[in-house]
Amino acid sequence: MTFEDYLSGKKIDPALFRAGEPARWEDFRASFEGVHPDSFTAQKKFLLNNLRRRYLLRVPDVKPPEKPAETVPAATAEPKPAVPAEAKPARPVVKRPAAVIRKPTEEN
Repeated sequence: MTFEDYLSGKKIDPALFRAGEPARWEDFRASFEGVHPDSFTAQKKFLLNNLRRRYLLRVPDVKPPEKPAETVPAATAEPKPAVPAEAKPARPVVKRPAAVIRKPTEEN
């Protein structure tokens, strides 16, 4: 992975960064070549965030292709039952046994 590819992956425009700050560019490039990309990210995380704000990589907006509308013949379409929007499924009713009240018995 090259330093330019790394910057593009971090949404930093390499050309703008190189033109704007050539000394920092060289310093970062030398550091990047000496360590693993994950280690470089950990070391320069907060500096990369500032660079991203200054030299944001502009990617053209590409809309995904639209799916054609599904056409279903009216004769084969099954009507759906009308359910009111406010209708909720009924909750089960649990009947609890009535309290057993025992009458005192007369013992003589």
